[in-house]
Amino acid sequence: MKRRRLAGELRKQREAGGLTIEEVAERLEWSTAKVSRIENARVGVLPRDVKYLLNVYGVEGEARDLLLALAREARQKGWWHSYGEAIPSWFEVYVGLESDAVTMDKYECEHVPGLLQTADYARAVFQAFPMDDGAEIAKRVDLRMARTERLTTPSAPKLWAVLNEAVIRRQVGGPQIMRAQLEHLHEMAKLPNITLQVLPFEAGAHPAMSGAFTILGFPNPSDPKVVFMEMQTGGLYLEKSHEAERYTLAFDHLRAAALRPSDSQALIARAADSMS
Repeated sequence: MKRRRLAGELRKQREAGGLTIEEVAERLEWSTAKVSRIENARVGVLPRDVKYLLNVYGVEGEARDLLLALAREARQKGWWHSYGEAIPSWFEVYVGLESDAVTMDKYECEHVPGLLQTADYARAVFQAFPMDDGAEIAKRVDLRMARTERLTTPSAPKLWAVLNEAVIRRQVGGPQIMRAQLEHLHEMAKLPNITLQVLPFEAGAHPAMSGAFTILGFPNPSDPKVVFMEMQTGGLYLEKSHEAERYTLAFDHLRAAALRPSDSQALIARAADSMS
């Protein structure tokens, strides 16, 4: 988030100075691609390079100090870096965004959302993939459990999850693990910052039949929402306002079509009881 915020501020300073990307690149003897990647937050930026940019833009005083401090903070590693290769670089971006989010609207169609999984259920999900390294799976489970801890802290984000009914019907890891997972879901849904709904099969066609997604919202009004979709070998991040609006509208329709939270709780409890 800090890198995105820094990129936005640098772009504003360039535009305020009436400069084009090409003009900045020429003055600093950089490629236009480098300036563009910095402004799009596609790469990290050294505090030294931020100084060069601020010199070109003529930024001095408090504004300069704040941007340089932000540049240094954006270079700091997050808590998740200790998990090493257990977290792919593309997913590392998501974990960083998730750690800064204050709202998370999630639609899941196949499995329980990662933040609401038990360790046994998460392990069964990872084992379904063709991965040979048991130690790697153990690290991924540990990382997932570390991420779930934030949901019970004083600064916990507001999580609103809509689950396709298939999520609570599919036996992941067998009936015993699945029953424990459903009971865990039932308990987590009692937290004041978590709202859980089930989209029943009889709801028919709906606007998210293309797959699962997450909408992340942030505390700073200057930080736009991010829509995230996970795939087998990477993740897709949508940041444009019209993209976020489309998915927000889709999520509103999902909430309207899903069972009420209380009825969803009752359905989850019945599903757990059916797992003998």
